[in-house]
Amino acid sequence: MSVQDVLKEAREKMEKSLSVMKESSRGVRGGRATAGLVESVMVSCYGSQMRLKEVAVISTPDPRTLVVKPFDPSVAGEIEKAIQKSQTGLTPQNDGKIIRLSVPPLSEERRKQLVTQVKKLGENAKVSLRNIRHEALAQAEKLKKDGTPEDEVFRLKDKVHEAIKEYEKKVDEVFEGKKKEILEE
Repeated sequence: MSVQDVLKEAREKMEKSLSVMKESSRGVRGGRATAGLVESVMVSCYGSQMRLKEVAVISTPDPRTLVVKPFDPSVAGEIEKAIQKSQTGLTPQNDGKIIRLSVPPLSEERRKQLVTQVKKLGENAKVSLRNIRHEALAQAEKLKKDGTPEDEVFRLKDKVHEAIKEYEKKVDEVFEGKKKEILEE
């Protein structure tokens, strides 16, 4: 394994860690109705489990309402059941063709809980980044023992530290953006 391979692998893992945090935080409800609240709900239809966004169009006609329009109206009942079973806390109203979801306003206490939840997602992402750094630095030491010049190993370690700072900043940006979304009316 070369110096470039170690850095490339570390960056790929960092990117994956960041995208996991982004995806997880999309499911956390903000102050407004967004498709992200329900798009990952798993629906049983056509003999398999599919994400809601794969079987319906999700729109937000106003800040407090989600409208789910199935591509095939015959699965509207299954979509309704899946939303009821999900942890969204939303109650679907099915008219046979479309499903409406009213998103009630969040209380101040609930907003604080959600901010704490997103902060925890960010902390988990940072822990993951630190583990990736530890792994990459261990690989750098192994390269050093295997005869890679010391200055190359030093530059690799420096680049790993720079990448960690960059991704920690990105995690903070995702957190701040989601926090702002949660706290706005």
